[in-house]
Amino acid sequence: MLAKDVVHYLQQLRPAPDPDIAEMEQYAHEHRVPIMDPVSMEVLLFVLKTVRPRRILEIGTAIGYSAIRMAKALPEAHIVTIEKDRERYDRARFYIGKTNTEHQIEAVFGDALAVEADVAAAAPFDAMFIDAAKGQYERFFTLYEPLLAEGGLIISDNVLFKGLVAAETPADNKRLWNIAKKIRRYNEWLMARSDYDTIIIPVGDGLAISKKRGERE
Repeated sequence: MLAKDVVHYLQQLRPAPDPDIAEMEQYAHEHRVPIMDPVSMEVLLFVLKTVRPRRILEIGTAIGYSAIRMAKALPEAHIVTIEKDRERYDRARFYIGKTNTEHQIEAVFGDALAVEADVAAAAPFDAMFIDAAKGQYERFFTLYEPLLAEGGLIISDNVLFKGLVAAETPADNKRLWNIAKKIRRYNEWLMARSDYDTIIIPVGDGLAISKKRGERE
């Protein structure tokens, strides 16, 4: 992961966010809602603007920050986003309305492991973004990757998990250590898949980008 002074430098170079995005970032900070850090968000948006997906699936809406950022960066894209926490889902719906992105974003309330049939109607997806329960990443990937278009991307956030995936000795916090072990296994499983090309970028809390190979690759 990048050193803190480098992250601070990159954040200073970032253009000032519009008022709605700044409000969401402030809300997330005050209410301890985990949203994507600004530097990782810029990397995600750069990648997506390069491939220009028309349909995106997000697993883990939180308050709608990433979905709204993607919608604003990709005005032609349709985004389906899943959230199981009612308070966060309601807050996301509020911000989606406030930012006038309702025509692009479809928010689905429910556990991502239980609503696949509902989401499938919007498939195929050109890109998927996994940013939900860290210990369930492999299950999310396996459940939803059949809905991915040929050559599509699956992007997973937090794959370096506070640096604990590389730790040689157990962390003091047993819960965090158990999550780190699951993320480590996910990373190894992901990198070993022959049907995807994957790279892990050490930005923010770690960003894995997996491209589905086509039949001729």
